[in-house]
Amino acid sequence: MKAIVYTKYGPPDVLQLKEVEKPTPKENEILVKVIATTVTVADVRARSFTVPTLFWIPARLTLGIRKPKKEILGTELAGEVESVGKNVKKFKVGDQVFAASLSGFGAYAEYKCLPEDGPVSIKPTNITYEEAAAIPIGARTALNFLRKANVQSGQKVLVYGASGSVGSYAVQLAKYFGAHVTGVCSTANLELVESLGADKLIDYTAEDLSLVNETYDIIFEAVNKSSFSDCAKLLKKGGTYINVTEPLPNFQMLKNGLVSKKKLLLSRNSPETSEALDFLKELVESEELKVVIDRRYEFEEIVEAHRYVERGHKRGNVILNIEHKD
Repeated sequence: MKAIVYTKYGPPDVLQLKEVEKPTPKENEILVKVIATTVTVADVRARSFTVPTLFWIPARLTLGIRKPKKEILGTELAGEVESVGKNVKKFKVGDQVFAASLSGFGAYAEYKCLPEDGPVSIKPTNITYEEAAAIPIGARTALNFLRKANVQSGQKVLVYGASGSVGSYAVQLAKYFGAHVTGVCSTANLELVESLGADKLIDYTAEDLSLVNETYDIIFEAVNKSSFSDCAKLLKKGGTYINVTEPLPNFQMLKNGLVSKKKLLLSRNSPETSEALDFLKELVESEELKVVIDRRYEFEEIVEAHRYVERGHKRGNVILNIEHKD
């Protein structure tokens, strides 16, 4: 089968299209014929080994010390079940599925084996494979954090980076749970964020966040481009600050949290189960949740796709289509 492989850390050019061995599912696994995947920030960081200095050693141990342990990136996918292990009960050949593969990567390939009890679910019936492939990481992350923050109807939620993958889902999910949502984005993305259901918009290129005369129950930082000190001023006492990109609190976060009794929720992977995907599937099928796609690339355009995502200005999701010639 064909796959995108990288054997060393570096710029997008380290990614190469190669012929590799097609995997065989174990007794409790399904083999998925991948039709679409995405290029996420997680893929870009793993490829370039862009991690905070404090996490350099544990990241090297996880990803590979001298070279990548997992040579095929890709954290989410949608496709069709081609075969199943003998103990699989939940899925059958021909099922259309979507799944997260963050724990082991591997979605940049024509085929991918997945554990039956992992984060894999039947694809929503009313969307394409492209759209389904863009749900398992961004939407699951937003849902996981909003649940941990115990978002309630009537609460005020501010989403910084509301036009990105995680942010666009955070806006919609917070609205679904009944919150009053303020979306922060650039001028070019105001219309998009409003269409996702945001009650109020802040253009960070024209308005200073520190001067906003309002407080919030939850501040959801999806891109790590805001100032924590500015956000802390806007957070109600007992409120929750979410940052999906920071693995550990810095001194300022800890100090502020201890003094003002504000809660911090920082980067953690979502549970590796299908529960969240099953829930998100229902929301998509009831048209409570929609997928934002920025650009689409073909398998052979992987380098260009990574270059685009690395710039940090994508709207929603970037799709990588996998063409099967068999």
